[in-house]
Amino acid sequence: MSNIKSAKLTETNSVAATTNGSQHKSSPKPSLIAIQGFEGSFHQVAARHFFGNNVEVICCNTFKEVIKTASGKKQSDGGMMAIENSIAGSILPNYNLLKKSKLKITGEVYLHIRQNLMVNPGVTLEDIKEVHSHPMALQQCLEFLDKQNWKLVETEDTALSAKHLHQHKSKHIAAIASELAAQLFELDIIGPDIHTQSNNYTRFLVLQHEDLAEVIENANKASVNFHTDHSRGSLAKVLTQIAEGGINLSKLQSFPIPGSDFRYSFHADMEFDSLDQFYSVIRDIKKTTEDLKIYGVYKKGEHFS
Repeated sequence: MSNIKSAKLTETNSVAATTNGSQHKSSPKPSLIAIQGFEGSFHQVAARHFFGNNVEVICCNTFKEVIKTASGKKQSDGGMMAIENSIAGSILPNYNLLKKSKLKITGEVYLHIRQNLMVNPGVTLEDIKEVHSHPMALQQCLEFLDKQNWKLVETEDTALSAKHLHQHKSKHIAAIASELAAQLFELDIIGPDIHTQSNNYTRFLVLQHEDLAEVIENANKASVNFHTDHSRGSLAKVLTQIAEGGINLSKLQSFPIPGSDFRYSFHADMEFDSLDQFYSVIRDIKKTTEDLKIYGVYKKGEHFS
C-alpha cells in the first residue's frame, strides 16, 4: 500500500486520508453510539442497520451534543447523524458541525422513513381522539390524518411520543413513530405506513474518532471539503479535474465562509471505482484548491426499509 493510502489526514489537510473499516456485518461493531433523539428514533433504527441489533445508544438532545459525545473516545465508539433527506434536502447545520469537528465519516446508511400509527393494546381507530408526534412526522402523514377528525398534537420527538403513550396507558391517544418504537414500548401498529410520500429516505452518516477509523480496500465513496480562489472559472476547473478523473460527483453543496467577502467552501461527495483513482484526483485538485479536507473514505451506504 502506498504512503498516500496509509498516512493520516491532519487538520492542515494532507492529501492522504484514514478510511473506513466499520461497514456493518463485515468488521468489529462499536457497542456504544451517540444519536440525536430518544430510544426508538429513526437514528437508532439506522444505527442498528449499520452496527447490528446489539448496538447500544447514547441519546442526545441536539446534534451538537452528538458530535461532542462521539468525539470522546472514552464516552462512545462514535455517532450517527442525519445529514440529508430525499424530500426536505440537506440539513445544513449538520454540515457545519461536521466541518468543525475532527470526526471521520466511516460509513453511511440510507433509511426509508416509514411512519406508523400506534396505540396501546386493545385501542381501536374509533377510540382515538388525539394523535401525538413530531411536527415533521405529522406533516408527512397529512393525507391520511386529514381523513380523520382527530386533534393533532406536536411533540419534540416521534419516539418520545410513543414512550409517553406507553407510560400513560391512554385509550384515546395515538402516536406516529417508527416500528422500532412500537416494539420497544409494546404498542400496536393499527396504521402501518401512513406517510404520504413513499420514496422518503434519510441519509445518516457514521462518525468516529480518527483513531477508530481503519483503512478498507473496497471503499468507493468519499466526502471532502475545499474552497477555491475567487478567480473566474476556478470552481469549474476543479469540477473538470474531478470529471476527467472518472469520479462521479454525487453531491456538491456550497457554504459561505464566515467573515469573507462572499467566498464559499464546497462540500463534495465523490463516488469512484478504486482508491488509486480517488487519491489521483485528490492530488490533482489539491493544486487548484485551498484548505482541502477529507472527511472520510468509506463504502457507499445501503438502502434499508
